[in-house]
Amino acid sequence: MVTALIIFIITYVLLLSFPKYRAYIALASAVVFLIFGLPFKKAINAIDLNVIMMIAGTMGIVSLFIESKMPSLLADLLIKRMPNVKWTIIALSLFSSIISAFIDNVATVLMVAPVALNISKKLKISPVPSIISIAIASNLQGAATLVGDTTSILLGGHAGLNFLDFFFFQGKPGLFWIVQIGAIAATIVLLIVFRKEKQPIEVEGKTEVKDYFPTFLLLGMVLLLIIASFIPNTPENINGYICISLLVIGLVWKLIKIKDFKETAKTLKEIDYFTLLLLAGLFVVIEGIKEAGVIAEISELISNASKGNVFLIFTIIVWASVLLSAFIDNIPYVATMLPVVGAISANLGIEPYLLYFGLLIGATLGGNLTPIGASANIAGIGILRKEGYEVKVTQFMKLGVPFTLAAVTTGYILVWLLWS
Repeated sequence: MVTALIIFIITYVLLLSFPKYRAYIALASAVVFLIFGLPFKKAINAIDLNVIMMIAGTMGIVSLFIESKMPSLLADLLIKRMPNVKWTIIALSLFSSIISAFIDNVATVLMVAPVALNISKKLKISPVPSIISIAIASNLQGAATLVGDTTSILLGGHAGLNFLDFFFFQGKPGLFWIVQIGAIAATIVLLIVFRKEKQPIEVEGKTEVKDYFPTFLLLGMVLLLIIASFIPNTPENINGYICISLLVIGLVWKLIKIKDFKETAKTLKEIDYFTLLLLAGLFVVIEGIKEAGVIAEISELISNASKGNVFLIFTIIVWASVLLSAFIDNIPYVATMLPVVGAISANLGIEPYLLYFGLLIGATLGGNLTPIGASANIAGIGILRKEGYEVKVTQFMKLGVPFTLAAVTTGYILVWLLWS
């Protein structure tokens, strides 16, 4: 147990210290666990193929969707109905928030941020507030659906939740509705912050979409995931098979349409293989510390320290997740904490969903506290830097902190009321 804990701590320190090499660090750590006695069969079985395939398939389909320019058209149609800058920023934030429930957060920022840049240039105003708003709004919805973020896919895989379980679960409103109420609270914060931005706005032209097939693919993915939720005794990796199969159909369609294999292959390059390798390594590492008894020991220590007080444990998990996610990547954090939270629930003799949902709310929304807390924030700041705008930490936190506190506090209260 001591050896496994030391390896894990060293792994985590290296993951935090060298973010560019996270995937290789996780894979190297997995190999070390194998050398120290983790059975190879258990290591292979620990890699959740359903999660890996879902992420890969979703990323590929989203790439085709962005390429079709449909998101840009939707943004154009939305902005044309806005009277001034304040409502345009709110509209773009809500738009990025909604589509981020079904599309990766970084991809959402890359889609919507250019629209905000164009508007800012025409009006000769700073794009910083609007792009920060787009980034933090996209992070907010990551916990809303099964495909909203990698952390949601991890929870779905670990807890056996399907697409519909995020909407209604055990006869109660699911995470989707909790996140939406949190989004309303956070949007009120944005309305207060931008209350003085009343410059009128006009948008010329409209994006032309020449291929609607990727849109049907994305809608088809959501529909098939819902249908799979109703079918009993489906294959273990059904969600992954759906996402990968639709990606293959999309690639075949693109190849037939453009008749260029190299251009078609570019879609495959848009898949974040680095994250997939990171997850594969982390699955093995977590299995290693689980096999050594580390997770059981940690969960028992937390349970004993809180003297079995469920509310105290729930509170610690939510707000510790918020603070930690403000500075570290939430993917390895959630991957590590899911089995710990499950073991704590077993020690307390309660169903794990209260703590699972609290973990996801805290870890997913907590990234909005700082500019380095989420990949979407880093992407947004990167776009601004290219345009010559350096965003200070204090400048980001003026929006990020009240936005996060409003959303997390709402989610924290609702999860407890519904699931305690």
